[in-house]
Amino acid sequence: MTENGLEAEITNYIYTEYAVKAEHPWEKTAGNAVFRCQGNGKWFAVLIKDVKKRSLPIDGDGTVDVLNLKRDPRMSVVDHVGVFPAYHMNKEHWISVLLDGSVPMEQIQSLIAFSYELVSRKRK
Repeated sequence: MTENGLEAEITNYIYTEYAVKAEHPWEKTAGNAVFRCQGNGKWFAVLIKDVKKRSLPIDGDGTVDVLNLKRDPRMSVVDHVGVFPAYHMNKEHWISVLLDGSVPMEQIQSLIAFSYELVSRKRK
């Protein structure tokens, strides 16, 4: 698995802040990673590589890497610039954050913290 600088920074941040290591459960897409809450085993972040831009939808051809995070449906964080309704997950309860530099790391860290908090409250 190769990570770009931002993905490595996110992986390191999650490990440092929450003592959670990336899991790579899918053999065919080994670059994708899941981060689980230690208390209940539920996902709070999913790194997905090579998402087709039109799947989000973003103008242009090619792919982008995203970080899917849990969200509170009552809060509006989707801006259709760097944060979208989730790719390949429940769009009411998950968001996709672009990992192309359009979302500052401080904002990504805040969204990760919120996602972790939401998931850590839930029981298995």
